[in-house]
Amino acid sequence: MAAPFFLQCRRQDRRELTGRNIILILVDDMRFDAMSCLGHPVLDTPNFDRLVTGGTLFSNAFVSTSLCSPSRASILSGLYAHQHRILDNNTDFDPSLMSFPPVLRERGYRTGFIGKWHMGGSRDSPRPGFDRWVSFRGQGVYFNPRFNVDGSYVEREGYVSDLLTDYAEEFIRESSSGPFFLYLSHKAVHDDFQPAPRHRGKYRDIEVPYPPSYANTRENYRGKPRWLKMARQSCIGVDHMYDNRYSFEQFYRDYCECLLAVDDSVGRVLEVLEEEGLLSNTTVLLAGDNGFLCGEHGLIDKRNMYEPSIRIPLVIYSPEMVPQGRIRDEMVLNFDICPTILELAGAEPFEGSPARSFLDLALGNDSSWRKEFLYEYFWERNFPQNPSVLGLRTENYSYMRYQGIYDVNELYDIRSDPHQLHNLLSEYALTTEVDFKNSFPADSHPASRDIPNSLIDDPELMALVCDLESRMFRILDGTGGRIEPTWSAR
Repeated sequence: MAAPFFLQCRRQDRRELTGRNIILILVDDMRFDAMSCLGHPVLDTPNFDRLVTGGTLFSNAFVSTSLCSPSRASILSGLYAHQHRILDNNTDFDPSLMSFPPVLRERGYRTGFIGKWHMGGSRDSPRPGFDRWVSFRGQGVYFNPRFNVDGSYVEREGYVSDLLTDYAEEFIRESSSGPFFLYLSHKAVHDDFQPAPRHRGKYRDIEVPYPPSYANTRENYRGKPRWLKMARQSCIGVDHMYDNRYSFEQFYRDYCECLLAVDDSVGRVLEVLEEEGLLSNTTVLLAGDNGFLCGEHGLIDKRNMYEPSIRIPLVIYSPEMVPQGRIRDEMVLNFDICPTILELAGAEPFEGSPARSFLDLALGNDSSWRKEFLYEYFWERNFPQNPSVLGLRTENYSYMRYQGIYDVNELYDIRSDPHQLHNLLSEYALTTEVDFKNSFPADSHPASRDIPNSLIDDPELMALVCDLESRMFRILDGTGGRIEPTWSAR
């Protein structure tokens, strides 16, 4: 009996992989645990579950910047945000940057983008590298959207997740002679959450779960930075979320109900692949563009470096190629999607990219893999509650170094404290009693000192922090991210 296809791929030079159809389904603001098969307390997602049980789940998948546009640019380019320079949600993707869709197109793929682009939100015109283009400006709307279809505007009636799936089905049927690449980028589940009518009210009677770090108590915020407590009172905090448009309970229920139409969409995509006889020759990738907090640390939204913000769902489903029901726990990043798709198309990875194809992991092979990654978020004027943060996530620790805030940094032992309740640097949180004038020389430049870390007097803890910072800046330096200061201390 011949060996299964995925076993053949392990032994050979991957020529068997080329020419396969590729579908990338990106879900906006989808939490890493938002599937019933992962033990979610509320959701029923049979189609997400089908991908997981029939493919490979990366249980430690992360983003390097937890924000829509930077993450989407990283997926396309295989680069950190400081490399592609899309640092907020207003900057368009530079067409001079290398990205994988034009490469696939050059290799004979019919390429289609359908959904939310969200880079350069003031326009929705077709971007390079796509034969088929269906999109909308900015965040779009849930009902009765106006689409830009290959450069012409079309008014549609209906629910956006369903309409995008209609276009996706049409593209697949028209491309059945293959090969094709489809990028289906959902608007859901972005605020403001408007579930499809068929799903509205499905969870109205469920008991809403509260995370361990939700409580507004002194103990919960002990040793945490002051910005976190203040953010709780803002539009990204549970006490005044989205300018008081929701109660926490309604927010949670609407989020869950809104996601159900995306699960329906996945089911429809798989169904049309089966009808067209394409399922065995198609690789489907499902991912979130960033994580999402549902009350953890008193917050909603993303942007920060807490675990629910940086972790994403990531699944690869490819019948007859990828083993079924496999879970890999290596640190896979959002920008690894780029070289993975390139490898599936038989193309070389981009030179200078820190990303790696995770196809070998999906095939079940043991491989040396990264043990840490750099996280970066850059302050935005329209979300001033969130400070800039540069951090390092390792297998054991999560270290957050805040920029321009003379307050405590954060360090968590993820193994013993997965909910990030106990900041290991909590003893060094600054108080109003700290005498800055006498603590630091008058002739030192304010940027020449890391004030929070300079207060650490525990040698073992200081050694750990110095080691994490050294590794963090090693990644930054190695990817062209650190610029030497132009000032000099007097």
